[in-house]
Amino acid sequence: MLKKTKIFLAGPFFSEAEKRFNSEIIRRLRREGYDVWAPQEAPFLTQGLTKEKKTIFQIDTTHLSEADIIVAVLDGKDVDSGTAFEIGLGHAQRKKIIGIKTDYRAFSKLEEINLMIESSLHALCDSIDQLVQKLKDLQ
Repeated sequence: MLKKTKIFLAGPFFSEAEKRFNSEIIRRLRREGYDVWAPQEAPFLTQGLTKEKKTIFQIDTTHLSEADIIVAVLDGKDVDSGTAFEIGLGHAQRKKIIGIKTDYRAFSKLEEINLMIESSLHALCDSIDQLVQKLKDLQ
């Protein structure tokens, strides 16, 4: 039996729109046969206690370390700070990282996204269809 490729979905999930978009990516990737882990499906911060924060951090970073590929949602004028951290950690662990940015707003006149984020990516996609194709190309 072939091992499923493990994908960690990094991205903000602070609005209903963000959660719906992430859920669409998750559904599509799972339908394509990928094993997807997304923080939005994991325990949320409810009390703000240090112990709770450390537990959530540990769960998140463990799943990131176990992933084969990171898919990062980069919509917005600037990348979400938690997503930026996950990209940096993944880059340090030599993970393949694919960004998806469907938002046409740019970081600056010279950059679509921050150059540190862009330089960490193996690819930047502008749609879920393009993301799926890029993942297939990496296999």
